[in-house]
Amino acid sequence: MSIPDGPDGRGPEPPEGHRVTLPDGANPAAPARRRSLAFHRNFRQLWIGDAFGQLGAQLAIFALPIYAVQTLAATELEMGFLTAAETVAFPAIGLLVGAWVDRMNKRRTLIAADLVRAAALAVVVVAGLTGHGSVPLLIGVAVAMSCASVFFDVAHQSYVPGLVGLEHIAEGNSKLQATQSVAIAVGPGLGGQLLRVVTAPALVAVTVVTYLVSALAVGRIRHDETLPPREERRPLRTEIAEGLRFVLGQPLLRRIVACTGLSNLAGSISGALMAIYALRVLDLTPAAFGAVGSAGAIGGLVGAVVAERLSRWIGEGRVIALAAAAWLPAMALTPLALPLAEAGIPASVTLVVGGGLQMFWIVVYNVAQVSFRQRLCPPALLGRMNASVRFLVWGGMPLGGLIGGFLGTHVGVVETLWIAVAGTVVGSLPVLLSPLARMRDLPGAAPTPAA
Repeated sequence: MSIPDGPDGRGPEPPEGHRVTLPDGANPAAPARRRSLAFHRNFRQLWIGDAFGQLGAQLAIFALPIYAVQTLAATELEMGFLTAAETVAFPAIGLLVGAWVDRMNKRRTLIAADLVRAAALAVVVVAGLTGHGSVPLLIGVAVAMSCASVFFDVAHQSYVPGLVGLEHIAEGNSKLQATQSVAIAVGPGLGGQLLRVVTAPALVAVTVVTYLVSALAVGRIRHDETLPPREERRPLRTEIAEGLRFVLGQPLLRRIVACTGLSNLAGSISGALMAIYALRVLDLTPAAFGAVGSAGAIGGLVGAVVAERLSRWIGEGRVIALAAAAWLPAMALTPLALPLAEAGIPASVTLVVGGGLQMFWIVVYNVAQVSFRQRLCPPALLGRMNASVRFLVWGGMPLGGLIGGFLGTHVGVVETLWIAVAGTVVGSLPVLLSPLARMRDLPGAAPTPAA
């Protein structure tokens, strides 16, 4: 395994536990002190870029549905199509992208994806400010952003292990999850306040800037990537099949993928209707809706901070099963917000509690399972493994959005939210009824690197 660049970016530093020559008088028995990745120059640049990119993503996720519902008068079915468009690229091109990313320079891929997303959102800004905005335009922009996000997400998850080393991936993933949680906490609240004084297209313009800053930060990373020699490349079909075989051939990983995929399908059913539920059914203002999202996301931030320790305390396998069970009652609080509001409990309070608990356990689950699969996978297969997982766990999300829009139109918004809760219960079963619930340590941890 290659040793990552040191904190100053000039060269490698000895990994934890690696024997080095000590100066006279030093204690050879003293354990090596582990430095935080906050001092790792290259990871710090990735972290900064990720922070701005995540903030931009959360502002866009918040602003676009409100723009569609309030300004463009989108129907439940149109919101379903918009939700589907946001993830349609993962089942459509995800497997191909995994094979491509394993052949590509990942830093350049991240930069290009940020620039494409900035350009796509700039189209929304221009159209909105000139009075030419429409739901079909938003759907087209969502498809373009979905394609760019496939490249970004696969390259990002494949880049981290080589950048920081396998022995630091749990810390790296925790820091990146914490950044995402902060963005989720800050983004909706900031967006809600800004919408008091600016239009939704003007708010989207802010997201264009954040993606440009993200591209600039990632561009400052100085890390040499070793790509497979061109002559060793095999047909794309062969390489794609290799990634799928790896994921489906690992019994524990197969169960995690099933749990995540079914839960994401159910989450997309409810996600398609959340803006309509909050703004029309519960009669929240955009500012209140943003405040609910921000307050609820504090749970995700707490989850990111404690995820690594919780995994060590409870066990790597057991914490995945615990998280899969614990987010079920939290999700049920979303449809319960309406009857509880009729009983005198403000809907915003119920949504804050439910969202906070749900985000806490989702982040704990993600840190544990992403770190597990990154350790388990050979470095040369990381892109295809991550793309295969994304294909399987996000492939049903466009369908979930369409189902949500259809059911919201023909069954009802609240009833559809309860159907999504039932789907999440089914989704948790592959993990809850697996050996993960009894396992403390998971296989695949990398050995200490050799000198």
